[in-house]
Amino acid sequence: MIKLLITERGFVSWRNHKLWKAMGSFVVFWIIGVYFRQYIPFSTGRDHEIRGVDLEFDKWMAGGEPSPFDDNGFMGSLKASRYCNAHNFKAFPKRDCRRKIYDLVMVNSELDWLEIRLNELHVYVDYFVVLESATTFTGHPKPLAVRENWPRFAKFEKQIIYHLLEDAPISSNISWDHERHQRNAMYSQVLPYLKNEQAPSTEDIILVSDLDEIPRPASLTLLRNCEFPRRLTLRSRFYYYGFQWLHRGQEWPHPQATTYRGNDTILPAALRKGAHGINRFKNLDEKADLWNAGWHCSSCFATIQEMLTKMSSFSHVELNREEHRDRKTIADRVRMGKDLWMRRGQSYDRVDDNEDIPQYMRDNKAKFEYMLDRDDKNAGFVDYNP
Repeated sequence: MIKLLITERGFVSWRNHKLWKAMGSFVVFWIIGVYFRQYIPFSTGRDHEIRGVDLEFDKWMAGGEPSPFDDNGFMGSLKASRYCNAHNFKAFPKRDCRRKIYDLVMVNSELDWLEIRLNELHVYVDYFVVLESATTFTGHPKPLAVRENWPRFAKFEKQIIYHLLEDAPISSNISWDHERHQRNAMYSQVLPYLKNEQAPSTEDIILVSDLDEIPRPASLTLLRNCEFPRRLTLRSRFYYYGFQWLHRGQEWPHPQATTYRGNDTILPAALRKGAHGINRFKNLDEKADLWNAGWHCSSCFATIQEMLTKMSSFSHVELNREEHRDRKTIADRVRMGKDLWMRRGQSYDRVDDNEDIPQYMRDNKAKFEYMLDRDDKNAGFVDYNP
């Protein structure tokens, strides 16, 4: 053990001071190296990643092939062990009952995204917890889009747990407080009150996403069959306006996955917030990233009105300025792949004939053409005719 040598005047000796300083620097750089190695291009730090073979399996499943899973949704024990080991996880040991997957989302007006989500994931997700609020994050009243268009989603009614937000609006005038309240309500106002077969069991899987963040089916196969840390980030390919523009830089750090642990379950807002900012350095031992795990398509709307509604309702109120709300400006920026708010560092690469899209979109390209090709003068917006 290093002994601190104190001088007569009570100061740490110069030699030991330098030693402690060097040790402190080593620890700091070690932590930084461990965390950031996964972002270095030449690093092998992506310990967990959805790979090409996983995506081929998704296509095989989408083709109507017989399911390789048992009645509880698991692979066979040996196959699961090999599969999880290949992704640097261990196989989930408790396989005598179903490990349910709950997909928690809030809905504003993005009904196309809800349709895509339900059709893409219903084979893998047990229950979709769909929360609506009569107000936006900024406190403005809004229609209940899902309730008013229920026939569109009725075929999934056995899997949808619909909930209208309670205790709203909260007293705070801060939009982020409203968002946190609504996000946590997806769990706290729903899961503890479910009964019988809907009720969650310990180690069931909870997904926390925005509606335009869709996990790949392969990611859900992995989550059900493998053990994973309490805070798993499903890194997503980050598209803007549609699947024609890919955001430069890191993959999007959402959705998040955790497991049900009764009163110790991580609430959705804390789970999501812990993925970025200074929070990324907390609880490192219970965090991991699964790369190439989904799609995020930001501001991918069929109408300019939806774009304007997003501007007026989301938590980034500083971006809702009149200079960004001009319809021609919006259409021009979307068509040319420029950032809607002209933010620094927000750049996008064009991807023509992109096949990295959800299978349901691939099967319905005409219906979702506006997400695949924004080249027309109206930038694909059905409510804009220049």
